[in-house]
Amino acid sequence: MSVSRDKSFLKAGHFPSLLAAFLYFDMSFMIWVLLGPLAVQIGKLLHLDPAQKGLMIALPVLSGALLRIVAGFAVDQFGARATAIVAQIIVILGLGFAWLHGMTSYHEVLALGLVLGVGGASFAIALPLASRWYPPEHQGTALGIAGAGNIGTVVTALAAPSLAIAIGIGGVFGVAAILMILTLIGFAVLAKNPPAYKFPQPLGKYFDVLKIADTWWFMGFYGVTFGGFVGLSAALTLYFHTVYGLTPVHAGFATAACAFVGGSIRPFGGYLADRLGGVRVLSALYLLAAAALIVLSMGIGSFWPALAVFIVVMAAFGMGDGAVFQLIPARFGREIGTATGFVGMAGGVGGFYLASSLGFSKQLTGSYGAGFLIFAGLALLAFGGLSIVKHRWRADFTAAAIDGATVRV
Repeated sequence: MSVSRDKSFLKAGHFPSLLAAFLYFDMSFMIWVLLGPLAVQIGKLLHLDPAQKGLMIALPVLSGALLRIVAGFAVDQFGARATAIVAQIIVILGLGFAWLHGMTSYHEVLALGLVLGVGGASFAIALPLASRWYPPEHQGTALGIAGAGNIGTVVTALAAPSLAIAIGIGGVFGVAAILMILTLIGFAVLAKNPPAYKFPQPLGKYFDVLKIADTWWFMGFYGVTFGGFVGLSAALTLYFHTVYGLTPVHAGFATAACAFVGGSIRPFGGYLADRLGGVRVLSALYLLAAAALIVLSMGIGSFWPALAVFIVVMAAFGMGDGAVFQLIPARFGREIGTATGFVGMAGGVGGFYLASSLGFSKQLTGSYGAGFLIFAGLALLAFGGLSIVKHRWRADFTAAAIDGATVRV
């Protein structure tokens, strides 16, 4: 990016709101996957089998996926700022209850997972807040920065297992509640609804976006990229502990390394998509992810080579997230909040599938290989789907560019 273009980006939107979106997204993602890094310790405490642990870490992902639809509706109806504030209050109350009451049964942990899913719904709130402040030529960069909040998964993987040893599992929920309170205060100060906020429309109109074929294409594409990122972020601590015998703390460190790469590189994926075209970048990333997942499905005997391959996979998925959301604003204007909700839901469903299928694969076959192999197949299907739509998208999206701005597809 040139110096003049950097200055143009800094002047193009409202940076405090972009920062607020990033911080809110970051903290919410930290909370969303909290049960994953704690899975080893919770599993021992409650004597859970592999399938139960897989469902425990996957349920918040599914809850967040479904709630993204609700969040997308709320953003278009009430604005991103108000929706985010209410969502944060709900998460704080859930964490506070878990802190004071404690988690004494598997069903209580599952109930907490449903509440933590509200944190996952932040995707459909933070990204429209950022998107509506910036013009088309800066969408990939702006949404990449806001979406990089998913590096909150790194903090969770690093800190949660060690904190659980030091202050107990309940204490981890207490610390998380305090951090969310501080985030809520910061968000309320920084965030503003964009001036182009549209007036609410009848509720039935929101489902009209599902009549658009491209909505379903984007749902499928993001179900693979984001589903891969969040599913692995939730499951890898348990995987490293089970397969390579790492302690919960060391497994958390390894997971954090993978999540950091996938989360921090998302803006670069948006940046590349802005310059090379989202379809071109995304196609290459699907092939890379599929190849790495196939290698993992065969089993890697040593930890360090396996870690390297997981980092490649997470990098591909992270950049893919940025590339997908470089394309979405070019397709959707007024419906971007609702479209983001549905697309984000699909991403969460993909993550739920991956995290839960790894647990069931281990339970049924004694290996995680089948789970990796099937997800590799989904990445290849996504590559095929892009090949079908790319020519039409390049024509349609370029023709729909706003105010003469060039959108690389």
